Amino acid sequence: MGPLRGLKILEFAGIGPGPFCGMVLADLGAEVVRIDRPDGPPGTRQDFIGRGRRSIALDLKRQEAVAAALRLVEGADALIEGFRPGVMERLGLGPDACLARNPRLVYGRMTGWGQEGPLAQAAGHDINYIGLTGALWSIGRPGERPVPPLNLVGDYGGGGMLLALGLLAALLEARGSGRGQVVDAAMVDGAALLMAPIYAMKARGRWGPERGANLLDGAAPFYDTFECADGRWLAVGPIEPQFFAQMLRILELDPAEFERRMEPAQWPALKRRLAAVFRTRSRDDWAALFDGTDACVSPVLDMDEAPRHPHNLARGTFLERDGAIQPAPAPRFSRSQATPDLPPPLRGEHTDQILSEGGFAAEEIAALRAAGAIG
Repeated sequence: MGPLRGLKILEFAGIGPGPFCGMVLADLGAEVVRIDRPDGPPGTRQDFIGRGRRSIALDLKRQEAVAAALRLVEGADALIEGFRPGVMERLGLGPDACLARNPRLVYGRMTGWGQEGPLAQAAGHDINYIGLTGALWSIGRPGERPVPPLNLVGDYGGGGMLLALGLLAALLEARGSGRGQVVDAAMVDGAALLMAPIYAMKARGRWGPERGANLLDGAAPFYDTFECADGRWLAVGPIEPQFFAQMLRILELDPAEFERRMEPAQWPALKRRLAAVFRTRSRDDWAALFDGTDACVSPVLDMDEAPRHPHNLARGTFLERDGAIQPAPAPRFSRSQATPDLPPPLRGEHTDQILSEGGFAAEEIAALRAAGAIG
């Protein structure tokens, strides 16, 4: 089911944000077909980024395979590709060729630097893209080097998620215009967009250039992590005065000590005061005291603990499929909630089925196999 039921998407196999985009759309009910290389990795049921779609293996170095891909394009609503600029054109599968076959097609392009610009042809990874946006500079402790926030900001938040949004926006537009278009999703653009609230604070004089010296970067006593007696950690975020007051009541601290909590000059001393208190109990002891309150204090869980937390269990935030614990589809829908109904495919697992559904006769499929065009 899912709200995107009936939507047909071709995904040219890649890494990182392109497959993540395909997973999100498949989770929401879209029919996603992944075009794999015949000589690629065999695949595994535990690679749940590939969940919810089927796989066809095409050797795009052969003209027969390119012709087959173009026939599949004719029945697709959207396409996802994540190669460097120009690669799809050289294969004969660029936007002009595909839109000539299917004028309503939405052609999604996922790159780090975008389709043009001085760096368009350069290699890169998440850390490089966010490095050019101010995001990486802003994350870390004072006087220390910037800290990579995993590869969540460039690859997934600013990349795959933004591509999914762009595809859906273009598909909505195509319903009225009858015309498809190219969606150029660059991770550098998306990471910059995610920084909009921080740039807004900077424009208002509320964010300075020093790392670890601002409201939300770990400098404030009301927005940081604190170590507990057992070496584990709490996430502490009572920014608003009423929430901060509740935290002080639970900690049995005098509010008079924290009257100047909004003055950055006071933050180091106030953090030391809180740190000393938090070190007097274990993480789980503190978590029990703060549970259900508005103090905005919660345990920092590792990846084994998180799926077992009572709140995550109650909401089904994680699920187990094919022996792998994985995040469940999100967001939730009141009428058309989606669930992943297909496991991650093995490479080329559905080749004959997909071609048959695409109008290929049995003898055509046999000819493609004889020519080495399909796996």
